[in-house]
Amino acid sequence: MRPTNSRRLVFQPGSYASLQSGANQIVNAIRPTLGPLPRVVAIDRILDTRIPELLDNGGTIAKRIIQLRDMHADVGAMYVRDCLWQLQDQEGDGTATAAVIFQSVFNQGVRHVAGGYNARRLQTYLEEGARLVLAELTRMTAAVNGKERLAQAAYTVCQDAELSDLLGEIFDIVGEYGRLEIREDSGRGLEREYVEGMYWEKGLLSRELIADWTRVRSELEDAAVFISDLSLREPEDLLPILVCALKNERRRLLIIANEISDSAMSLLLANNRKPEEFQVLAVHTPGHGAEEQAWFLTDAAILCGGRPYIREAGDHPRGLRPEHFGRARRVWASRENFGIIGGRGDPRMLRRHIAELQQTFEDSLDVVYRSKLEKRIGKLLGGSATLRIGGVSEHEIEERKERAERTALAVRGALREGALPGGGAALLACRPALHERLRQAADDEEAAAYRILIDTVAEPMRALAANAGYNPALAVGEAEAGGTGFGFDVLRGEAVHMTEAGILDPASVQKAAAVTGITSAALALTIDVLVHRPDQPARASVRPPSKRKRL
Repeated sequence: MRPTNSRRLVFQPGSYASLQSGANQIVNAIRPTLGPLPRVVAIDRILDTRIPELLDNGGTIAKRIIQLRDMHADVGAMYVRDCLWQLQDQEGDGTATAAVIFQSVFNQGVRHVAGGYNARRLQTYLEEGARLVLAELTRMTAAVNGKERLAQAAYTVCQDAELSDLLGEIFDIVGEYGRLEIREDSGRGLEREYVEGMYWEKGLLSRELIADWTRVRSELEDAAVFISDLSLREPEDLLPILVCALKNERRRLLIIANEISDSAMSLLLANNRKPEEFQVLAVHTPGHGAEEQAWFLTDAAILCGGRPYIREAGDHPRGLRPEHFGRARRVWASRENFGIIGGRGDPRMLRRHIAELQQTFEDSLDVVYRSKLEKRIGKLLGGSATLRIGGVSEHEIEERKERAERTALAVRGALREGALPGGGAALLACRPALHERLRQAADDEEAAAYRILIDTVAEPMRALAANAGYNPALAVGEAEAGGTGFGFDVLRGEAVHMTEAGILDPASVQKAAAVTGITSAALALTIDVLVHRPDQPARASVRPPSKRKRL
C-alpha cells in the first residue's frame, strides 16, 4: 500500500491533527468492545478465505490493524497500537479501558495546548495525576479469595459464565502461580483435568521403556533421580549410574539426560527385563537451549535433592556417589511428558528458592521472562491443571481459547493484587481526590491536568453505558448519586454497589490500563514533529518486545 501523502516532515499544528486522526481511528474501532454488552469488530483474514474474525477484544483488534493509508495518521495509530499491545501482553485485558482513557486525555490535552498551555508542563502534571489515581486504586483494592470471587473477576473479562466458573475453580486449587495449560479439544464443551505434582514437556527417550500400554506411560515409586544434561553415547557412560544405584539398593531409577545413544539404551533395556527387581526410566532433559536447561537442572536438584551433572562443567558419571542421586515419592513418564511427585529435597531450601524466583518475577518488566519465571514457580509449587476448550466449529474453539488465555492472565493478576469494584466504578471513585488536588493547583497547567483527569476517569463508565444503549451522562450521574463503590450495571439497567453485586475488575488490570492510558497520552502531547523516512518499508505485523516503565 502506497502512502497517500508524500510530505516527509510535519510540523505543528499538522502533527497534532495527524496524531489525533490516527489515534481516534484505532480507538473508535476498539471503543464499542468495552463492557458486558459489546459490539463486535469484523476483520478480514489475510492468509485464507475463511469468514472474517469476529473480535471483541481491544488488544487483538489493535494487533490486526497493521497500517493506515495516510502515513501521517498512521503514526498516531501505531503509537496507540503499541501501547495496547504491551498492555495485553502483560495483563491480558484492560486494552479497551486504556484506549478510551488515552483518547479522552489526548483530545482534551490537544485543545489546551492549542489554547496556549505548555505541553511539557501539562505532561508533568498528568503523570502526577496518574500516580494519584494509582494510589487511590491501590487504597480501594481488596483481596480476592475463593472460587466464587475468582469466577466473578473472570466473568468481568470474558462474559462467559461456564468459562468463568471453571477458571475460578482452577485458580482456587492451583493458586496464582499454578500451571494452567489451555488446549483445543475435539469435544463440544469445556473440561478440566488436575495433575498431581509437576511435569515437563519432555518424554521418554525410547518407547521400549513404556510399561503400561493402556495409559501409554510408566511409573516408579520411591525413585532415585539422576539429574543431568549429559549426552550418554557409550554403554560405559551409563554403567556407573546403574552400578551405583544397584549397589546402594536403589531399585527404581529415573535418568534425566540430554541424549542416550542406541547402544547405551540397549544396556538400559537389558536391565529392565525384571522390573520387579530393578526398573529404570530415561527422559530428555527439559528446556529449549542451554539457559532453559540450566534453569531445569537448578530447580530439579533443589526439588529432589542431589547434585546435577552438567555437560559444560565437564561432569561425567564416573564420579557418581549415592548422595548425588535425587529422590522422589513417585515419578511418571510418557512419550511427551514426565512428572515428579513428592520430591525429597530440603523443604527450607525449596521455599527459599521459590521466594527468590517470586521476587525476581515481581522485579522484572520483561513479559517473556516473567512468563518463563511463572512457569518455573508453578512447577515447583506443584499445582497443575489442563483446561480443554471444545466447540461446534473451529472458529468458536479458536475464539474461546483466546478468550480463556487472556482471562486466565487477568485472574492471576487478581490473585496477586486483588480486585476493584467493576464497571468503571473504581476509576469514578478517584474523582474526590482529583478534585482536592485541583483546589490546590498552583498554575494553569496543573489545574488543566486535573480537570482533564476528573473528566477522564468517568469515560470508561460512559463507554460501557453507551455500548449497552443507555445515556452515558445519566448512568454516571446515577452511579455518583449512589456513593463510593457504586456503578451502573448495564445488565440490570440501574446503579448498584458493584462489589456487593459481584461485579469485580482485577486490580492489576485496572491499574495498568489507567496508567497506560494517561501516561501514553501525556507523552504524545509532547510530539511536535513527525519525520517519515523516504521509501518507508511496509510495517511488520509483529514488533520486537519492549518494556513499559512502571510508575
